[in-house]
Amino acid sequence: MKPIINLNEIDDFEVSDDGPFQERYAGVSDKIGAQKLGYSITIVPPGKKVCPFHNHRVNEEMFLILEGEGTLRFGEQEYPIKAQDVIACPPGGREVAHQIINTSEHDLKYFCLSTNEPVDICEYPDSNKVLSMSGESGNRTFRHISKMDDAVDYYTDEK
Repeated sequence: MKPIINLNEIDDFEVSDDGPFQERYAGVSDKIGAQKLGYSITIVPPGKKVCPFHNHRVNEEMFLILEGEGTLRFGEQEYPIKAQDVIACPPGGREVAHQIINTSEHDLKYFCLSTNEPVDICEYPDSNKVLSMSGESGNRTFRHISKMDDAVDYYTDEK
């Protein structure tokens, strides 16, 4: 396996489409032997979002906009984004929640680099959900998503 790939050679995109969320996604990590970092390319059509507004409690993400324009929701702010912008999304609470939205009339393409810790907690401020997961990416041994309002006491049903 070569430790290098030209992004123009990547053509095995998977499509995800669910209402306002749509993307063409291609993993890069496995193609070049990455072990502790995740690399991917994403293409977002006009008017679409990739995923719900969220924050990671453990993993950190970085996005490099390759083509197009859009909007970054970050915490309580919104920022215009364009080609060559670098976006840092550190781990933390809802103040670092983020979402990339293609608000233009052309595809928005970006490169994502992230840490690949096997355990993470994600929060979704818009829907008040939380996702807990463990295991290697692509081979999760535990994954649970629920509403934050569904919290129970530590001793519930233990007697």
